Amino acid sequence: MDDTRILLAHGNGGRLMRELITDIFDRHLGNPLLDTDADSVLLPRVDGDLMVTTDGFTVEPLAFPGGDIGSLAVHGVVNDLAVAGADPLFFTLSALIEEGLEIAALDRYIASFARAARQSHVAVVAGDTKVVRRGEGGGLYLSVAGIGVRRAGAQLSLRRVAPGDVVLVSGPVGDHGVAVMLAREQFGLAGELHSDSASVLPLARAIRDLPDLKFMRDPTRGGLATVAHEIARASGHSVALDQTAVPVRPQVVSVCDILGYDPYFLACEGRIVAVADPFAADEILKRWHALPEGRDAAIIGQVEVGGARVILNTPLGGRRVLDELEDDPLPRIC
Repeated sequence: MDDTRILLAHGNGGRLMRELITDIFDRHLGNPLLDTDADSVLLPRVDGDLMVTTDGFTVEPLAFPGGDIGSLAVHGVVNDLAVAGADPLFFTLSALIEEGLEIAALDRYIASFARAARQSHVAVVAGDTKVVRRGEGGGLYLSVAGIGVRRAGAQLSLRRVAPGDVVLVSGPVGDHGVAVMLAREQFGLAGELHSDSASVLPLARAIRDLPDLKFMRDPTRGGLATVAHEIARASGHSVALDQTAVPVRPQVVSVCDILGYDPYFLACEGRIVAVADPFAADEILKRWHALPEGRDAAIIGQVEVGGARVILNTPLGGRRVLDELEDDPLPRIC
Protein backbone atom coordinates (compact mmCIF):
# COMPACT_ATOMS: atom_id res chain seq x y z
CA MET A 1 0.00 0.00 0.00
CA ASP A 2 1.39 3.42 -1.03
CA ASP A 3 1.18 5.61 2.06
CA THR A 4 2.33 8.76 0.22
CA ARG A 5 -0.69 9.14 -2.07
CA ILE A 6 -4.45 9.34 -1.76
CA LEU A 7 -6.15 5.95 -2.11
CA LEU A 8 -9.81 5.16 -2.72
CA ALA A 9 -9.77 3.82 0.84
CA HIS A 10 -9.24 7.38 2.10
CA GLY A 11 -12.87 8.01 1.16
CA ASN A 12 -14.51 4.83 2.48
CA GLY A 13 -15.40 6.11 5.95
CA GLY A 14 -12.88 3.88 7.71
CA ARG A 15 -9.55 4.29 9.46
CA LEU A 16 -7.67 5.91 6.57
CA MET A 17 -10.38 8.51 6.09
CA ARG A 18 -10.50 9.26 9.80
CA GLU A 19 -6.72 9.65 9.91
CA LEU A 20 -6.74 11.89 6.81
CA ILE A 21 -9.34 14.19 8.39
CA THR A 22 -7.46 14.27 11.70
CA ASP A 23 -3.93 14.58 10.37
CA ILE A 24 -4.59 17.19 7.67
CA PHE A 25 -7.96 18.92 7.86
CA ASP A 26 -8.44 19.12 11.62
CA ARG A 27 -4.74 19.87 12.20
CA HIS A 28 -4.82 22.89 9.90
CA LEU A 29 -8.42 24.06 10.22
CA GLY A 30 -9.23 23.16 13.84
CA ASN A 31 -11.01 25.77 15.96
CA PRO A 32 -13.52 25.73 18.86
CA LEU A 33 -16.50 25.56 16.47
CA LEU A 34 -15.21 22.71 14.28
CA ASP A 35 -16.30 19.27 15.50
CA THR A 36 -15.16 16.60 13.05
CA ASP A 37 -17.30 14.00 14.84
CA ALA A 38 -20.56 15.92 14.37
CA ASP A 39 -22.89 16.10 11.37
CA SER A 40 -23.84 19.73 12.06
CA VAL A 41 -22.87 22.61 14.31
CA LEU A 42 -24.62 25.40 16.16
CA LEU A 43 -23.39 28.85 15.14
CA PRO A 44 -23.34 31.81 17.54
CA ARG A 45 -25.84 34.61 17.05
CA VAL A 46 -24.68 37.70 15.17
CA ASP A 47 -26.05 41.21 14.75
CA GLY A 48 -26.92 42.35 11.23
CA ASP A 49 -28.08 40.71 8.00
CA LEU A 50 -26.75 37.20 7.39
CA MET A 51 -25.28 36.75 3.91
CA VAL A 52 -24.58 33.34 2.36
CA THR A 53 -22.60 32.38 -0.74
CA THR A 54 -21.17 29.17 -2.18
CA ASP A 55 -18.56 28.47 -4.84
CA GLY A 56 -16.53 25.63 -6.32
CA PHE A 57 -12.85 25.87 -7.24
CA THR A 58 -10.76 24.09 -9.83
CA VAL A 59 -7.53 25.36 -11.30
CA GLU A 60 -4.78 23.86 -13.46
CA PRO A 61 -2.07 23.70 -12.23
CA LEU A 62 -3.10 23.44 -8.57
CA ALA A 63 -0.28 25.86 -7.62
CA PHE A 64 0.65 28.96 -9.61
CA PRO A 65 2.72 32.12 -9.06
CA GLY A 66 0.94 34.08 -6.35
CA GLY A 67 -1.25 31.32 -4.96
CA ASP A 68 -2.73 27.84 -5.13
CA ILE A 69 -6.12 26.19 -5.01
CA GLY A 70 -6.23 26.52 -1.22
CA SER A 71 -5.77 30.28 -0.95
CA LEU A 72 -7.77 30.80 -4.16
CA ALA A 73 -10.80 29.08 -2.63
CA VAL A 74 -10.69 31.24 0.48
CA HIS A 75 -10.23 34.47 -1.42
CA GLY A 76 -13.01 33.64 -3.86
CA VAL A 77 -15.63 33.20 -1.14
CA VAL A 78 -14.34 36.02 1.07
CA ASN A 79 -14.50 38.34 -1.92
CA ASP A 80 -18.06 37.36 -2.85
CA LEU A 81 -19.17 38.32 0.65
CA ALA A 82 -16.99 41.44 0.78
CA VAL A 83 -18.42 42.99 -2.39
CA ALA A 84 -21.91 42.43 -0.97
CA GLY A 85 -20.88 44.63 1.96
CA ALA A 86 -20.47 41.74 4.41
CA ASP A 87 -17.73 40.60 6.77
CA PRO A 88 -17.06 36.86 6.35
CA LEU A 89 -17.38 34.78 9.51
CA PHE A 90 -17.85 31.06 8.84
CA PHE A 91 -16.96 28.60 6.08
CA THR A 92 -17.81 25.03 5.23
CA LEU A 93 -15.32 23.12 3.10
CA SER A 94 -15.93 20.10 0.88
CA ALA A 95 -12.84 18.51 -0.68
CA LEU A 96 -13.09 16.18 -3.69
CA ILE A 97 -9.72 14.47 -3.93
CA GLU A 98 -8.49 12.39 -6.85
CA GLU A 99 -6.95 9.02 -6.17
CA GLY A 100 -3.19 9.30 -6.58
CA LEU A 101 -2.78 12.87 -5.35
CA GLU A 102 0.29 13.13 -3.16
CA ILE A 103 -0.72 13.41 0.50
CA ALA A 104 2.06 15.97 1.01
CA ALA A 105 0.51 18.12 -1.74
CA LEU A 106 -2.92 17.90 -0.13
CA ASP A 107 -1.34 18.95 3.15
CA ARG A 108 0.21 22.01 1.49
CA TYR A 109 -3.04 23.11 -0.13
CA ILE A 110 -5.11 22.71 3.04
CA ALA A 111 -2.41 24.54 5.01
CA SER A 112 -2.62 27.35 2.46
CA PHE A 113 -6.42 27.38 2.82
CA ALA A 114 -6.07 27.62 6.59
CA ARG A 115 -3.58 30.50 6.44
CA ALA A 116 -5.80 32.50 4.10
CA ALA A 117 -8.84 31.83 6.28
CA ARG A 118 -7.04 33.00 9.41
CA GLN A 119 -5.91 36.17 7.65
CA SER A 120 -9.56 36.98 6.94
CA HIS A 121 -10.63 35.92 10.48
CA VAL A 122 -12.83 33.14 9.11
CA ALA A 123 -13.57 29.92 11.00
CA VAL A 124 -14.19 26.66 9.14
CA VAL A 125 -17.12 25.12 11.02
CA ALA A 126 -18.00 22.04 8.93
CA GLY A 127 -16.63 20.00 6.07
CA ASP A 128 -16.59 16.81 4.04
CA THR A 129 -14.13 14.76 2.00
CA LYS A 130 -14.70 12.50 -0.98
CA VAL A 131 -12.23 10.52 -3.09
CA VAL A 132 -12.83 9.98 -6.82
CA ARG A 133 -11.11 7.40 -9.01
CA ARG A 134 -7.84 8.20 -10.74
CA GLY A 135 -8.51 10.03 -14.01
CA GLU A 136 -11.95 11.28 -12.89
CA GLY A 137 -10.80 14.52 -11.29
CA GLY A 138 -8.24 17.29 -11.55
CA GLY A 139 -6.25 16.33 -8.47
CA LEU A 140 -8.29 18.38 -6.04
CA TYR A 141 -11.58 20.27 -6.20
CA LEU A 142 -12.71 22.48 -3.32
CA SER A 143 -16.29 23.56 -2.69
CA VAL A 144 -16.78 26.29 -0.11
CA ALA A 145 -19.86 27.87 1.42
CA GLY A 146 -19.43 31.15 3.28
CA ILE A 147 -21.58 32.96 5.83
CA GLY A 148 -21.04 36.60 6.63
CA VAL A 149 -22.81 39.48 8.32
CA ARG A 150 -23.73 42.82 6.79
CA ARG A 151 -24.93 45.85 8.65
CA ALA A 152 -28.69 46.20 8.40
CA GLY A 153 -29.92 48.54 5.70
CA ALA A 154 -26.94 48.32 3.32
CA GLN A 155 -28.02 49.49 -0.14
CA LEU A 156 -25.62 47.83 -2.60
CA SER A 157 -27.66 46.68 -5.60
CA LEU A 158 -27.52 46.57 -9.40
CA ARG A 159 -31.01 48.08 -9.34
CA ARG A 160 -29.55 51.39 -8.15
CA VAL A 161 -27.30 51.82 -11.21
CA ALA A 162 -28.35 54.71 -13.47
CA PRO A 163 -27.04 56.68 -16.47
CA GLY A 164 -24.26 59.04 -15.46
CA ASP A 165 -22.80 56.70 -12.85
CA VAL A 166 -19.08 56.01 -13.11
CA VAL A 167 -17.31 52.66 -13.17
CA LEU A 168 -14.12 52.09 -11.19
CA VAL A 169 -11.67 49.22 -10.78
CA SER A 170 -9.35 48.72 -7.83
CA GLY A 171 -6.30 47.58 -9.82
CA PRO A 172 -4.89 46.04 -13.01
CA VAL A 173 -7.04 43.42 -14.74
CA GLY A 174 -6.11 40.05 -16.22
CA ASP A 175 -3.24 39.17 -13.87
CA HIS A 176 -4.72 35.92 -12.61
CA GLY A 177 -5.69 34.60 -16.02
CA VAL A 178 -2.27 35.21 -17.54
CA ALA A 179 -0.33 34.01 -14.47
CA VAL A 180 -2.16 30.68 -14.50
CA MET A 181 -1.74 30.33 -18.26
CA LEU A 182 2.01 30.93 -18.01
CA ALA A 183 2.24 28.39 -15.20
CA ARG A 184 0.89 25.74 -17.58
CA GLU A 185 3.88 26.25 -19.89
CA GLN A 186 1.76 25.29 -22.90
CA PHE A 187 2.85 28.02 -25.28
CA GLY A 188 6.59 28.21 -24.73
CA LEU A 189 6.11 31.47 -22.80
CA ALA A 190 7.59 32.33 -19.43
CA GLY A 191 7.35 35.30 -17.11
CA GLU A 192 7.36 36.51 -13.52
CA LEU A 193 3.77 37.75 -13.42
CA HIS A 194 1.94 36.78 -10.24
CA SER A 195 -1.76 36.18 -9.82
CA ASP A 196 -3.69 38.93 -8.07
CA SER A 197 -5.38 36.30 -5.89
CA ALA A 198 -6.04 38.06 -2.58
CA SER A 199 -8.78 39.19 -0.24
CA VAL A 200 -10.57 42.36 -1.35
CA LEU A 201 -12.05 42.81 2.12
CA PRO A 202 -9.83 45.83 2.96
CA LEU A 203 -10.87 47.50 -0.32
CA ALA A 204 -14.56 46.82 0.28
CA ARG A 205 -14.48 47.98 3.90
CA ALA A 206 -12.80 51.21 2.88
CA ILE A 207 -15.72 52.38 0.73
CA ARG A 208 -18.84 50.43 1.67
CA ASP A 209 -20.13 53.15 4.01
CA LEU A 210 -20.39 55.71 1.18
CA PRO A 211 -24.09 56.34 0.42
CA ASP A 212 -23.38 57.06 -3.25
CA LEU A 213 -21.63 53.73 -3.77
CA LYS A 214 -24.20 51.67 -5.65
CA PHE A 215 -22.66 48.32 -6.56
CA MET A 216 -19.52 46.19 -6.19
CA ARG A 217 -18.46 42.97 -7.88
CA ASP A 218 -15.23 40.95 -8.07
CA PRO A 219 -14.44 40.24 -11.75
CA THR A 220 -13.55 36.53 -11.63
CA ARG A 221 -14.58 34.23 -14.49
CA GLY A 222 -15.19 36.36 -17.58
CA GLY A 223 -13.28 39.30 -16.14
CA LEU A 224 -14.07 42.99 -16.32
CA ALA A 225 -16.12 42.76 -19.52
CA THR A 226 -18.47 40.18 -18.04
CA VAL A 227 -19.16 42.37 -15.00
CA ALA A 228 -19.82 45.27 -17.38
CA HIS A 229 -22.37 43.09 -19.19
CA GLU A 230 -24.09 42.30 -15.87
CA ILE A 231 -24.38 46.03 -15.19
CA ALA A 232 -25.71 46.71 -18.70
CA ARG A 233 -28.34 43.95 -18.54
CA ALA A 234 -29.57 44.94 -15.09
CA SER A 235 -29.73 48.67 -15.80
CA GLY A 236 -30.92 48.51 -19.41
CA HIS A 237 -28.20 51.01 -20.34
CA SER A 238 -24.76 50.83 -21.94
CA VAL A 239 -21.47 50.64 -20.10
CA ALA A 240 -18.72 52.58 -21.87
CA LEU A 241 -15.17 51.67 -20.85
CA ASP A 242 -12.20 53.89 -21.66
CA GLN A 243 -9.36 51.73 -23.00
CA THR A 244 -6.69 54.22 -21.96
CA ALA A 245 -8.03 54.30 -18.39
CA VAL A 246 -8.32 50.56 -17.71
CA PRO A 247 -5.13 49.48 -15.87
CA VAL A 248 -3.50 46.48 -17.59
CA ARG A 249 0.06 45.40 -16.87
CA PRO A 250 2.49 45.38 -19.85
CA GLN A 251 3.11 41.64 -19.34
CA VAL A 252 -0.62 40.94 -19.70
CA VAL A 253 -0.83 43.10 -22.82
CA SER A 254 2.15 41.29 -24.36
CA VAL A 255 0.74 37.81 -23.75
CA CYS A 256 -2.68 38.83 -25.04
CA ASP A 257 -1.12 40.32 -28.19
CA ILE A 258 0.87 37.15 -28.84
CA LEU A 259 -1.95 34.67 -28.21
CA GLY A 260 -4.96 36.72 -29.29
CA TYR A 261 -6.67 37.00 -25.91
CA ASP A 262 -8.60 40.04 -24.71
CA PRO A 263 -7.49 41.20 -21.24
CA TYR A 264 -10.95 42.52 -20.45
CA PHE A 265 -12.29 38.95 -20.38
CA LEU A 266 -9.49 37.42 -18.28
CA ALA A 267 -10.14 36.43 -14.69
CA CYS A 268 -9.10 38.55 -11.74
CA GLU A 269 -9.04 37.16 -8.19
CA GLY A 270 -8.21 40.24 -6.13
CA ARG A 271 -9.98 43.20 -7.74
CA ILE A 272 -13.24 45.10 -7.26
CA VAL A 273 -15.34 46.71 -9.96
CA ALA A 274 -17.52 49.40 -8.42
CA VAL A 275 -20.30 51.65 -9.71
CA ALA A 276 -20.99 54.95 -7.99
CA ASP A 277 -22.49 58.36 -8.42
CA PRO A 278 -19.81 60.63 -9.96
CA PHE A 279 -19.83 62.78 -6.81
CA ALA A 280 -18.42 59.80 -4.87
CA ALA A 281 -15.75 58.80 -7.38
CA ASP A 282 -12.94 60.97 -6.04
CA GLU A 283 -13.56 59.81 -2.48
CA ILE A 284 -13.49 56.16 -3.56
CA LEU A 285 -10.18 56.68 -5.35
CA LYS A 286 -8.76 58.54 -2.35
CA ARG A 287 -9.63 55.69 0.00
CA TRP A 288 -8.43 52.98 -2.37
CA HIS A 289 -5.18 54.76 -3.19
CA ALA A 290 -4.41 54.89 0.54
CA LEU A 291 -4.28 51.07 0.60
CA PRO A 292 -1.46 48.94 -0.87
CA GLU A 293 -4.10 46.87 -2.70
CA GLY A 294 -5.63 49.92 -4.35
CA ARG A 295 -2.73 52.11 -5.40
CA ASP A 296 -3.50 51.50 -9.12
CA ALA A 297 -7.25 52.05 -8.79
CA ALA A 298 -8.83 54.10 -11.56
CA ILE A 299 -12.08 55.46 -12.97
CA ILE A 300 -12.49 53.42 -16.16
CA GLY A 301 -15.87 54.30 -17.64
CA GLN A 302 -19.46 55.34 -17.16
CA VAL A 303 -23.04 54.22 -17.64
CA GLU A 304 -24.67 55.75 -20.74
CA VAL A 305 -28.34 56.03 -21.67
CA GLY A 306 -29.81 53.16 -23.69
CA GLY A 307 -28.50 50.19 -25.59
CA ALA A 308 -27.64 47.69 -22.82
CA ARG A 309 -24.26 47.09 -24.50
CA VAL A 310 -20.64 47.20 -23.42
CA ILE A 311 -18.55 49.60 -25.47
CA LEU A 312 -14.81 50.17 -25.45
CA ASN A 313 -13.67 53.69 -26.31
CA THR A 314 -10.34 53.31 -28.11
CA PRO A 315 -7.35 55.70 -28.04
CA LEU A 316 -7.99 56.62 -31.70
CA GLY A 317 -11.47 57.89 -30.91
CA GLY A 318 -13.33 54.82 -32.15
CA ARG A 319 -15.84 52.69 -30.28
CA ARG A 320 -15.76 48.88 -30.20
CA VAL A 321 -18.57 46.71 -28.91
CA LEU A 322 -17.43 44.02 -26.47
CA ASP A 323 -19.76 41.07 -27.02
CA GLU A 324 -20.57 38.66 -24.22
CA LEU A 325 -18.11 35.85 -23.65
CA GLU A 326 -19.12 32.57 -25.31
CA ASP A 327 -15.99 30.45 -25.71
CA ASP A 328 -13.86 29.46 -22.74
CA PRO A 329 -10.42 30.90 -23.51
CA LEU A 330 -8.72 29.62 -20.36
CA PRO A 331 -10.41 26.50 -18.90
CA ARG A 332 -10.11 25.57 -15.22
CA ILE A 333 -9.00 29.00 -14.10
CA CYS A 334 -10.81 29.35 -10.76
